[in-house]
Amino acid sequence: MEDNIDQRAIALKYDGENTPTVTAKGANSTAEEIIAIAQQHNIPLYENPELMALLSNLELGEEIPQSLYITIAQIIAFAYYLQGKVPPDQDQACSEASDLLGIKPVTRGSQ
Repeated sequence: MEDNIDQRAIALKYDGENTPTVTAKGANSTAEEIIAIAQQHNIPLYENPELMALLSNLELGEEIPQSLYITIAQIIAFAYYLQGKVPPDQDQACSEASDLLGIKPVTRGSQ
């Protein structure tokens, strides 16, 4: 790694089934490329220096450690929320809850 690090980035992949894994990581110009690719694909970015320090110890392809499951799950859940997504196994539960409560779910573009 470079001695004078101004910026770092780590990309995680989560398929909804398996533990999130590190798919890219780097500093400075590599970090800028990772961020640019994420932005091009409308992937939400999250900045947290302490989490970055922990994830930086992982190798490419390595799963996140169990100690970070809750933290990463909360970040993924918030990213889903920002994108208007619901995890696949929650679609039915949300639909049933809406029916039970007599409410119509609000989707993007409707009011």
